[in-house]
Amino acid sequence: MRVNEAIRAAELRVIGPDGNQIGILSRANALLEAERHGLDLIEISPNANPPVARIVDWGKYNYQKTKEEQRNRKQAKSGEIKQMRLGLKIGMNDLSIKCRKIRSFLEEGHKVKIMVFFRGREIAHTDLGYILLDQIMKELEDVAVIEQKPQLAGKTLSIAVRSNNAKAKEAPRDSEAN
Repeated sequence: MRVNEAIRAAELRVIGPDGNQIGILSRANALLEAERHGLDLIEISPNANPPVARIVDWGKYNYQKTKEEQRNRKQAKSGEIKQMRLGLKIGMNDLSIKCRKIRSFLEEGHKVKIMVFFRGREIAHTDLGYILLDQIMKELEDVAVIEQKPQLAGKTLSIAVRSNNAKAKEAPRDSEAN
């Protein structure tokens, strides 16, 4: 993006500070117009014919662009995949706590990868891992949908789930309702 004297085009289509089109001006006249308003001339579309330039306050414009990029990055990050790791010999209370945490991740709009680890000779009892994943899915059936079927890779059995609600971020939590 070029500003003021860095603009090289001989003629520019100029947009005023109020957003209205001023017209096609020479580079020198466009710079004089920007100076008359006490603002900067910014080339916003250099590939157009003629290039488009706008008269704005460069500091304010740059600040707004930066804030917009930050908002876009923050929104893009919300689709993050969270992981929940479990052992095969997990207790019922620990399992309910893990399920509550998975539920909160899903309500925030994240995808969750649930992984059951087999230690030592536990790998001989992979059927218990599938049973554990079934228990978890029964507890989460009101908020979760299986996105990826259970997969056994090495000593890890994993499944990916996502929220079954498109408006997961807006859904109130049970603790917030009381």
